[in-house]
Amino acid sequence: MSELVEIKVPDIGDFKDVEIIEILVKAGDTVKNDASVLVLESDKATMEIPSPAAGTVKELKVKVGDKVSQGTLFMMLETAAAEQQAKAVAQSAIERAASVSVPVATPAPAFDPARTVVVAPPQVPLATSPSAEGNPHASPSVRKFARELGVNLNAVTGTADKGRVTKEDVQAFVKNAMAGSGTTTNRGTAMSVNFAPNLPDLPNVDFSKFGTIETKPLSRIKKISGPALHRNWLAIPHITQFDEADLTELEAFRKAQGPDAEKQGVKLTPLAFIIKAAIAALKKFPEFNSSLDRGGENLILKNYYHIGFAADTPNGLVVPVIKNADQKGVMAIAKELGELSALAREGKLKPTDMQGGTFSISSLGGIGGTHFTPIINAPEVAILGVGRSNMRPVWNAEKEAFVPRLIVPLSLSYDHRVVDGALGARFITFLNGALSDIRRLVL
Repeated sequence: MSELVEIKVPDIGDFKDVEIIEILVKAGDTVKNDASVLVLESDKATMEIPSPAAGTVKELKVKVGDKVSQGTLFMMLETAAAEQQAKAVAQSAIERAASVSVPVATPAPAFDPARTVVVAPPQVPLATSPSAEGNPHASPSVRKFARELGVNLNAVTGTADKGRVTKEDVQAFVKNAMAGSGTTTNRGTAMSVNFAPNLPDLPNVDFSKFGTIETKPLSRIKKISGPALHRNWLAIPHITQFDEADLTELEAFRKAQGPDAEKQGVKLTPLAFIIKAAIAALKKFPEFNSSLDRGGENLILKNYYHIGFAADTPNGLVVPVIKNADQKGVMAIAKELGELSALAREGKLKPTDMQGGTFSISSLGGIGGTHFTPIINAPEVAILGVGRSNMRPVWNAEKEAFVPRLIVPLSLSYDHRVVDGALGARFITFLNGALSDIRRLVL
């Protein structure tokens, strides 16, 4: 005899409305007791949900993107008779006990939700096989590490007991892919990856030989964003176009609107105007508001404008996204900038707050510096860098004299596969004009 059992989300602590980012089984699959079936990701942690019993998946009640809490029904499982079930549980316990060995090194620390940070799932998974089926044997931390690097665990050969995939296995796979022996998948379509052929290893230096040193761990955000930045830099042919915009009239207008903004509890910053000007440029040149498909053969033009901006936090930069910014006025954008920046500093951004961006802006004007080369935030195809504005004498040909003008340096990085130099120059020239004469923003 068999029994149809409702499988619900178990106790997951204080987390509620947690997003499902992976479903590891499908209807008809046979699962073992304690086998992972769901992967959840909150604003603080990634969690794998195991099946509490062995059996056959009859129906899934959820899909990727759904949000669940403790007690949410997510699967119907057809289990074996009680006697068979007991044997299966006992056998599973025996297998787990047999796989336990005496540790010879410092054990891994206990899972701490506060030590993890959410990032959007990578857009281009690395794999040597187009298959996305199966449930590779790996710990939650290794699965999360693989997702951050865009690695399909089905393509990685595990070297630990019973074929378990370790972090070192994932690192070795990525190294092989970057050396030219890996491939990427596009829902069944394989293509070669050769980001950095024959890339030599970095030197392993014992710096303590030269003097006193101190080892400081990278922040959580830097550990997570680092591999993605490295991938983007290697995978995307960057071109950076530099220019300068005259903000004299815009700044005068911004300061004049300051008192009204303060009454509404809004800090009206130059970035709000830059976002509005960038949207006008994106509408004029839609290639900048697009993404390449995974095969690299088609351009996906987006009819929505979700603008990401780099927010400085104690642990590093994060990129919240202002959704449908084209439908909002400068004051509304400024208000949302302040709210999202505050959430970023407090570590309270939700996953959805950092997803869906079509174009990003990295403004360092509040800190300093002039031009720089911002790294494109894939799958976007361009990013705008904004330096610190400064008063400068500019030659006025009409009056034949130097006049003081407020000048801001701009740095536009774009994917050269999508945007050529001429289009890049046209975009930044249009943006320059919109910032120099804010009346163009209403046209």
